[in-house]
Formats: sequence, C-alpha cells, structure tokens
Amino acid sequence: MKKIIETTNAPAPIGPYSQAIHYHGMVYTSGQIAIDPQTGALNNSSVAQETKQIMENLKAVLAAAGLTFEQVIKTTIFLTNMDDFGLVNSIYGAYFNEASAPARETVQVVRLPKDVRVEISMIAGQ
Repeated sequence: MKKIIETTNAPAPIGPYSQAIHYHGMVYTSGQIAIDPQTGALNNSSVAQETKQIMENLKAVLAAAGLTFEQVIKTTIFLTNMDDFGLVNSIYGAYFNEASAPARETVQVVRLPKDVRVEISMIAGQ
C-alpha cells in the first residue's frame, strides 16, 4: 500500500505531488529544489547554497520516512549547467559515505522549476 511521506522540515509541494512516497519498502522522493522550508523563499544565491539547501531538504524528507542517506540506493541530479558538476558533486558527496554511496546519474537540462540551477531526487530502501 502506498503511504505519503510529509514533513514541515522540507518545502511543501508546489504542485500536485507528494514530498515522498513509501511503497513496498522503498521510498521515492520528489525532486527537491532550494526552497527554504521555514520561509518558502528560494535559497539560490549560489549553486553551492542551492545544493546544500536541497541536500538538507532531502535529509528531512528521508528522516520523515525513518531513513538516512545510508539507505539511499539511487539519486538523480539535474543541472542547468554541467560546468557546475564539480561543485555540486563535492557538496553532494559530503552527505554520503563514499564506500556505500548510491548509484547516480547527473544530467543537464534546459530549465528547472523556478529557474533554479539544481534539482535532486532520491530512491531509498528500508
């Protein structure tokens, strides 16, 4: 049975979707952008700030599902400029143990919601 995961420690959805879904032992997060959950404002003064806010948002969503980054199996990173890959990768990597890091793809896209530069989604297992 599908269970909706929600927390006030991550931004509320800005459309018809959930922060995450728990289904058959797996948690699928929606893509997170750099919205500060306390203010509802974008935290996008730099790519580094965006990435850190996104990872903190995902940390909160995972925690609401009773998980940590250790249970993340796969991530997808969307960038509007692949030149930002190194910086995003270094911040993202600080949240994982390299020996147990998840599978991942990083793709460049033309545009993201609210004209942010980074969006990240995750799949985790219990």
